[in-house]
Amino acid sequence: MSLQDIKTADDFKAIISKKTRSHVLHFWAPWAPQCEQMNEVLEELAKDSHHESITFAKVKAESVPDISLQYKIAAVPTFIFLKGDSVIDRLDGAHVPELRKKVKALAGSSATYMTPPTAPKEELNTKLKRLTNSAPCILFMKGTPEEPRCGFSKQTVAMFSKHNIEFSSFNILADEEVRQGLKEYSDWPTYPQLYVNGELIGGLDILKEMETNEELDKVLPRKQDLNQR
Repeated sequence: MSLQDIKTADDFKAIISKKTRSHVLHFWAPWAPQCEQMNEVLEELAKDSHHESITFAKVKAESVPDISLQYKIAAVPTFIFLKGDSVIDRLDGAHVPELRKKVKALAGSSATYMTPPTAPKEELNTKLKRLTNSAPCILFMKGTPEEPRCGFSKQTVAMFSKHNIEFSSFNILADEEVRQGLKEYSDWPTYPQLYVNGELIGGLDILKEMETNEELDKVLPRKQDLNQR
């Protein structure tokens, strides 16, 4: 299920009128950059099959002042957790781990489901090794080169375009197992991550340093100029 966008009081009533469902409401504002980040996190959570009993929605706080007042929204981002129309929890601020924890608790109390067995570490590492060796130069990023989903990934793609770098990409937002597992596999906690010939090069800071030292064109493969063939 996708993240719902509540723009009017009628939109709000339509969602919370579903008494048998639980809801996570994100009161946000477009001028607050941390809100955009939290909307991306909610998008991911909304797509998780474990959360099928939950409706995720973003509410532009200043567009529906009566609703914001009803839930005592004093700052953004603020998250309200409901069962039907009853508030059972709230979270003030952009705290991703705490948000995930509260959503997991809400899902557990909303529906019973069996958690699929975790893939053995050896099996996951085999998958990660295959992925990191799947192309001579592969960027693990948020989104795609055409539609990057974070500023760091966008800057990296722009740098590669500037230097005419030949690279493949993997959208880590589309595979939570890879997203979490690669951090441990690489011993590198953030994205994007660049691998060349199966070896970790690093993230954006490393690439910027390589660019400054004029090492980027020496280490990374460049697109072939058809005019020089």
